[in-house]
Amino acid sequence: MKQQQNKIDTYRRKFLGEGVALAATVTIAPGVLLHNIARAKPAEEAVTSEVRWGFLIDANKCASDCNACVTACNEENGLTGFDRPETDAQWIRKVTVRDKQTNFSVNLPMMCQHCAEPPCVDVCPTGASMKREDGIVLVDKHICIGCRYCMMACPYKARSFVHETLTDQLPDMPRGKGTVESCTLCVHRVDRGETPACAEACVDAEKGAILFGDLNDANSDIAKRIAAEASTQVRGDLRLDPGVRYQGI
Repeated sequence: MKQQQNKIDTYRRKFLGEGVALAATVTIAPGVLLHNIARAKPAEEAVTSEVRWGFLIDANKCASDCNACVTACNEENGLTGFDRPETDAQWIRKVTVRDKQTNFSVNLPMMCQHCAEPPCVDVCPTGASMKREDGIVLVDKHICIGCRYCMMACPYKARSFVHETLTDQLPDMPRGKGTVESCTLCVHRVDRGETPACAEACVDAEKGAILFGDLNDANSDIAKRIAAEASTQVRGDLRLDPGVRYQGI
């Protein structure tokens, strides 16, 4: 068992940091296909805990009829629907939060909260659910067995299960039938020094509701906003320390 765990830990380090380019299509389990993975950045640029990526989302600026962030996420990650809303992947979705006592309601985007203490990682039996040093929570599709324990553990209902056979996948974001997936914070873009697609689309739509940045950098715009203005974490009572903060809720 110890030897098997060491092999898994070694693979996870390669998947997250060193990154090896895999040629052609890889079969990881019956019916599960993943296309080649391109290394997003040089191996010497190690991911460190000095950085913690996150979002600050202002619900007051999020229009109920705007789905720019959802559309951008779907296009960036190749999330093609199958006209089955109950099973189609939703890495980011718009939800309405309502106070039952005052009837006050707000509309906001909900995605993986990239918790500092992610319950999905705690319950994963294979180590497929994992958290990078910079706070980004990911799923290694090569060792995910599709047990869906992580989906049950997530209080944000942020994870989806791939029920369909997938074709025409994007090289930056391989997906596989029979595996679990969720928002990756557009890790392939982040590793290139770019902004996640949802935040970029929100700016392009002239809403400015989603701010992305380094929560650990006191000089970053997001850290300054959080220090100066009131914000909250959804289900903060669970003490998971989400990397996504909200205003106006």
